[in-house]
Amino acid sequence: MRSTRRLLDRYSPTAIVFLSCAAGAMASASCSSAREEGGEEALLPDASFEASNPLEDAGADGSLPDAAPFDGGLLPVECESPSCAVALVTAQDESFCALLRDGTVACWGANKDGQLGRGEAPDDSATPARVVGLSDIVALDHTCAVDKTGAAWCWGTGPYLQGDAGITTERTPVKLDIPPAKKVSANARTACAVVESGVLCWGSNASGQVAADGPFTLAPLHPPRAIAFGPGAPIRDVAVNEVSFIVREDGTSESWGANILLARASSLSPDPIPLPTTLGPITAVDLVADRACVAAGGAAYCWGTEDGPTPRLVRTPEPIVQIATTRTVRESFYPYDVLRSARWCAAAASGAVFCVGENGSGQAGDGTKTPAFRPVAVVGLPTPAAQVRTTHDTTCVLLTSGEIYCFGNNYHGQLGNGVMRKSSIVPVKVSLP
Repeated sequence: MRSTRRLLDRYSPTAIVFLSCAAGAMASASCSSAREEGGEEALLPDASFEASNPLEDAGADGSLPDAAPFDGGLLPVECESPSCAVALVTAQDESFCALLRDGTVACWGANKDGQLGRGEAPDDSATPARVVGLSDIVALDHTCAVDKTGAAWCWGTGPYLQGDAGITTERTPVKLDIPPAKKVSANARTACAVVESGVLCWGSNASGQVAADGPFTLAPLHPPRAIAFGPGAPIRDVAVNEVSFIVREDGTSESWGANILLARASSLSPDPIPLPTTLGPITAVDLVADRACVAAGGAAYCWGTEDGPTPRLVRTPEPIVQIATTRTVRESFYPYDVLRSARWCAAAASGAVFCVGENGSGQAGDGTKTPAFRPVAVVGLPTPAAQVRTTHDTTCVLLTSGEIYCFGNNYHGQLGNGVMRKSSIVPVKVSLP
């Protein structure tokens, strides 16, 4: 549990008032304004402003709203420098990692669980540095990477198959004892990998993601097991949190795990049998604890604990190709509990970026600290965006030029510009090594 002092440093008075209003009476006139650090005033919308989550309900039969036909994909990154980035991910907690053009990985931000991969004391860092021992990396997902030989490496906290140790915290990458992989995805207790023969999963079976025959408990942890799927196109991606998703080459998907996140009807809780979802064709998926979002056919859909089990269409100003979300958390801030609702940011087919949600540190990117109850466009990016990733406090954007810009809170060094504690409401360039 973070101390009260650290919470006071991280959250401005406006953020606390906004979160209290969101949890209780979001549109109440008594929550109309608050004072930011430095004397700036951030106004909350009055009761006439639509303060609901910008999602459209599915039909009575559970069908998704129709979206306009769209066949676009992620914008390509074109860069020549060895230190420019070709992919961007969140690591663990308030941290980010980038796959660089030279096949190495650089991380910055929080490091209490070793998620920066530097093999040193758990000090946070605003200066991006390469993860120790990684080279020729071709796929990156949070703190797991795959090199060009198929060897899989993970660091931070997770089920990393280190003897009988179960879940461990690794401050430098460890090699996973699995066959050559194309992609590895893991949370703190469960992991899956796409291998030549299909998909292997291991770790905790609390959500039914490893062993269909149970037991559905935190322990014991299971060794890698093959997951059975029906016929379909080759599997191109896997994503793991409290639910597991595979995405096939044709954009169709199957899910298994926690019922609230399946994106399909099921009477089982958890549901350990992979079955097709109602989504597609998917271009990108993001799973974060109790929430999930996907980009599919130019539209975005989100669902989970806050929004319910049925995917709902996110209203975006233009077609999008990728979306990133956060989970809902409750943190102690004496004498209050702070409810921090999920937020999201999406990369559009045009290269624009849009964000919704908490904005007390400028993490919505519109140059203000006013809560974004509707999608706002990120301003100040010098070139089009290829990908966006977000935490509760900070947002980072990978541009088509290979540069990364971040904005929002910088308590843990999440802006990656070499400066600690100084937040920014405008995008600042990450100092990639």
